[in-house]
Amino acid sequence: MAQQPRPVAVIVDSWTCSHFLLDALTALDVDVVQVKPDPDQAAFGTPMTYLDTVTGDDPAALADALAGYSPVAVLAGQEPDVPLADALSERLGLPSNGTALSSARRNKYDMAAALAHAGVRCAEQFKSDRAADVVAWAEAAGRWPVVVKPLASAATDNVAICADPDQVLQAAETILGTEMLWGEPNSEVLVQSYLDGIEYVVDTVSWEGRRYTCGVWEYRKRQVGVHNIYDYEVLVAADDPRVPELVDYVDSALRALDIRYGPTHAEVIITADGPALVEVGARLAGNLSPTFHDHCLGTNQAALTALAYIRPAEFCDRYAGRCYTALRQAWVCNTPTDLAGTVRGVHADVVAEIEALPTVRELIVKLRPGWRMRPTVDLLSSTLKAFLAADSAEELRRDYQRIAELKDRVYQLD
Repeated sequence: MAQQPRPVAVIVDSWTCSHFLLDALTALDVDVVQVKPDPDQAAFGTPMTYLDTVTGDDPAALADALAGYSPVAVLAGQEPDVPLADALSERLGLPSNGTALSSARRNKYDMAAALAHAGVRCAEQFKSDRAADVVAWAEAAGRWPVVVKPLASAATDNVAICADPDQVLQAAETILGTEMLWGEPNSEVLVQSYLDGIEYVVDTVSWEGRRYTCGVWEYRKRQVGVHNIYDYEVLVAADDPRVPELVDYVDSALRALDIRYGPTHAEVIITADGPALVEVGARLAGNLSPTFHDHCLGTNQAALTALAYIRPAEFCDRYAGRCYTALRQAWVCNTPTDLAGTVRGVHADVVAEIEALPTVRELIVKLRPGWRMRPTVDLLSSTLKAFLAADSAEELRRDYQRIAELKDRVYQLD
């Protein structure tokens, strides 16, 4: 009897943490075709990793090229790939969030507008291609601080918390005329009312609008100048009373954005009036480490996403409508720095000392020799990422403090 071909899934622009999707799909005996909108951009893996690579950014031409593989799923590799993944899945007649609200899944102004239209609590906002107009809106609103940011970037890129008109003007002028993380031009700038409260991450996977909550994390950030920089994230116990409030709110936000399939990474602040969305990405969480999340939560967002698309009945039976269980206490640390210079080398002995700390499950050394280090103002300018797990917060705090003592000794700088 002839061997049945393996199912095929498509990942649009496989890079950064999207390689976890590749691994998860491969583990389910699925072949993967990669779509590269920009053929000059490096991808994760080798050509042998994929069944094929298709280049281009025209949805109609790409759909025609992909149809011959009879794919069962199209997934976005990262933030900028969401609209193209929406378009391809829609054209191919596959499970899809559709294109009607694709812009609202990336453009932060359109996102908040969609929530407001649906009656979901969110920030007040204004956008303009003129810095002076942004200042005028903030002054007219009369509530300080305000938040100034690009329309469609990530990783706190050029996000500024501004306490007065001069800071708003400087932040808006810094953004306008520059590029976002993925090279897209900042032709407009967004200003929003400040959401005062504690910020949380809520990660989910959906199938036909039924969601599994993979984890809720509390952000611990600290403000440096106008920038609110990442310090560490704390896994919230699933029975914490904040969890159902956050899960219910995120569900309403995802319904407003018509996100019915796939992974999401939502950032939410619990204000005095209740939860309000900072933003949500229709893609994997940036802090995903499958082995770490398996250790702390029993599963991970990439594996759950693959399961939902490839074995939806099993996903729905085991996970849909449910919430995670925290097996251990966990922190994810992104170390800041005040240093600047060119990295000449990495001190392996210091790295080994950090990795040997009892709670450290994984350490990512972010910078390589020849790269520039700069004082931390956003997630990309942090220097290390450490994944910590233990049975008590005291153990985590002890090792976190030791990492803080060692972090600036990891790199040798010019």
